[in-house]
Amino acid sequence: MNMARKESGTRTALADPALGDALGLLLAPVARLCLARGLNFASAVELLKHSYVGAAREAHAGRHGPRDIARVSAATGISRREVTRISNELVAPSVVRGSPATKVFTKWASNARLRDRDGHPRPLRRQGRAPSFEALSYSVTHDIHPTVILDELCRLGLVRHDAESGLVHLLRDAFAPHEDQGRALSFLGSNVGDHLLAAVDNILAEQPPHLEQAVFADELSDESVAQVRSLVTAQWRSLLAEFVPKLEALIEADRVAGKRARQRVRIGLYSFHADMPESTEQLKKD
Repeated sequence: MNMARKESGTRTALADPALGDALGLLLAPVARLCLARGLNFASAVELLKHSYVGAAREAHAGRHGPRDIARVSAATGISRREVTRISNELVAPSVVRGSPATKVFTKWASNARLRDRDGHPRPLRRQGRAPSFEALSYSVTHDIHPTVILDELCRLGLVRHDAESGLVHLLRDAFAPHEDQGRALSFLGSNVGDHLLAAVDNILAEQPPHLEQAVFADELSDESVAQVRSLVTAQWRSLLAEFVPKLEALIEADRVAGKRARQRVRIGLYSFHADMPESTEQLKKD
């Protein structure tokens, strides 16, 4: 990839303008998040250096030693001394996995048999035979007591336990841990990271290996956007209810068959809305 640059005033022109435009769109929300969380430019650059060195080392997998450092330096434009320092600091990113509590939540939210005729989640008895919260919890794990899982789901604001009636109520259809900033940022990195990996793999491969599509529209009113949000939410509920049981069945079938289970999959759905940008002509009139 030719990344030769030429300076033009305060702007930097890339040899591939399309790449520059794409990176600008990707980096703008990253910069917004960094500023909002007090991460200065120097710290962000250090993170970018680590990513560059990690990507270059992955591209030269299996090659180690002084020549490896030289190859990475040549590929990234980072000095060999810096490459050596960063290589010694590189740590494999942690993989965000669902906790037992969130797995219980997901199984409850996706189980059609635990919904009423109107499609709303039915409250469950805390204890007893299925359907109950205790039975649901044990269907996910026997390593953690249902009371511990219930306390965690209550802490996250996902369920409510009515001590007087003994019923547990599901409060949300989706797990979005906004109150827990650490976990929310972990999900941000995992979800958007996998989405971006899929898009980049598709760009770099001769045959796109991942499904990565979107539908978009403009010239919508606020009321129409509200309807779109309702439609997307309904579609997510449908996808969740269909995929979770099928994924669980596939996992169990692979386990029984003794197959080598080393693949992971992430299936997501997102929606976004914002004001349309003003046209150039309108800006000139203003």
